Amino acid sequence: MFDIQNYGSFIAAILVFQLIPGAGTIAILNATARNGVGAGLGAVFGTLCGDFVYMLAAMAGLAAVMHANPELFRAIQWFGAGYLIWMGIQLLRKPVNEVATGSEADKSGWTYFRQALAVSLTNPKVMLFFVAFFPLFLSPTASHTTLIPMMVYVTLISLLYQAGLVLLGNSVAKRLKSLPFARKLATRLAGLALIGFGIKLASSNP
Repeated sequence: MFDIQNYGSFIAAILVFQLIPGAGTIAILNATARNGVGAGLGAVFGTLCGDFVYMLAAMAGLAAVMHANPELFRAIQWFGAGYLIWMGIQLLRKPVNEVATGSEADKSGWTYFRQALAVSLTNPKVMLFFVAFFPLFLSPTASHTTLIPMMVYVTLISLLYQAGLVLLGNSVAKRLKSLPFARKLATRLAGLALIGFGIKLASSNP
């Protein structure tokens, strides 16, 4: 279909990719837990926009440019790692009473959109994934336009999965409101996870 070979495997691979938790997933769940469905969906669209930018970059051959300029790639890796670690530290430093009592001021979905977009854009491995992923399912006779429906599939499946994640996460967050310690623990774990992703990204930077 659309010159996509191994179509069933292509869809399955997208689903598996979504099931692998990453920094974007943490950003979405954190936004949902803090300010509900609107904030979570803001983070979803921020993540999707970041992924879409990297898919476009993969199409345009930006990966080849970055491969020819390793110093630029290293700089982006270090910046991305630093940003994730900074976000994690902010969660760990959050006052206990603010986390536990739920007195945090409401933030708009736009705020979480920007945060999730930044998380996505500062992870260049997302682009490298798409560069490696798309060619696996292109038939020998496929044209460059085949990449367009492939991008659409990735975006739609990601949207459905992540929106479902927000709805589930919001349900869990409501239950945690009566358990301050659990909310505090969830926030701290989210911070540690972001720091872990940042360290992992930095450690892979030669």
